[in-house]
Amino acid sequence: MSKEEIVEENPVLKSIVNRSLNKPQVDSIVEGMVILVQKSSVFIDLAPFGTGIIYGREFINAKDIIKKIRLGDVIKAKVVDVENTDGYTELSLKEAKQAVTWNEAEKAIKAKTVMNLEIKDANKGGLILEWQGIQGFLPASQLKSEHYPRVLDSDKDKILKELKKLVGQTIPVMIISTLPAESKLIFSEKDNDPEDKKEILSKYSVGDNLNCTVAGIVDFGVFLKLEDGLEGLVHISELDWGLVEDPRTMFKMGDQVQAKVIEIKDGKISLSIKALKENPWKEFEKKLKKGDIIKGVVIKYNRHGALISIKEGVAGLVHNSTFASEAELHQKLELGKTYNFQITLFEPKDQKMTLIYLES
Repeated sequence: MSKEEIVEENPVLKSIVNRSLNKPQVDSIVEGMVILVQKSSVFIDLAPFGTGIIYGREFINAKDIIKKIRLGDVIKAKVVDVENTDGYTELSLKEAKQAVTWNEAEKAIKAKTVMNLEIKDANKGGLILEWQGIQGFLPASQLKSEHYPRVLDSDKDKILKELKKLVGQTIPVMIISTLPAESKLIFSEKDNDPEDKKEILSKYSVGDNLNCTVAGIVDFGVFLKLEDGLEGLVHISELDWGLVEDPRTMFKMGDQVQAKVIEIKDGKISLSIKALKENPWKEFEKKLKKGDIIKGVVIKYNRHGALISIKEGVAGLVHNSTFASEAELHQKLELGKTYNFQITLFEPKDQKMTLIYLES
């Protein structure tokens, strides 16, 4: 008798095999009933896979949620460890809630769900809202006419003063875009009929070069007005070939700019301003290679090391690991100063370059 036949004949073995094959993986969302709540842990029945546990840091991170949990509740959680040393599946309640929330946001976009939200704050580009613990932005251009700041000279301070008057009010809005990487939602107060939006979008194609107006400036990019009722986002990474830390230093409300359509998806248009500028990396495609010695200026520190610029828009990374410590890197590579470096990786098509520092 084959192994497969033995398993098929024996219901206990079959159960064990099925359990092993279908066991949840790390980062997957699971659902189960709460069977025990203790001072520092929660146990969840994940039958037929075993028992899940929320404890330690994950328990602390989700304390506010756990306070509301009762025995018998069925909850969703995210798998952190398939099987720890005690045989339990370690779970994260907070991460699961976030994953579910982003999923609900996407559903709300598709369903054109209208939600009444309180205006928490305002800046010169629009209003700050919050939905299910996630901060959102409502660009001024997406306000209905009765709420739009009527400022003749486009004075930013006057616009902010008008927008501040709306703080505390509750208005009906819809989610029009999600940016999980930045933990941001984009809202609109305007009525967006799906058929009207579809007809408007049909006029645009990927590759189109457009004349646009700056309608909103946020930390993660710039919103450009294409026409009444339609805006596109230029993500901060698509503003320029050079390093951009604050879009507000490059643009102001009402600026006329040119942008290229790089994606049309789910009723949203993504734009690029840098795509209409010459790619500075092309200049070095045949000039530089791995092993070359070059001069570069230290322009920024990040968690990986130091960014070195050899020309505006062309920068490489000197990794922390090439120094004894991060402190030594900061000591030897001072911001704004020029040093000699050797190229260890050069891929201009992907705008990638890594370097090592050469001491004098």
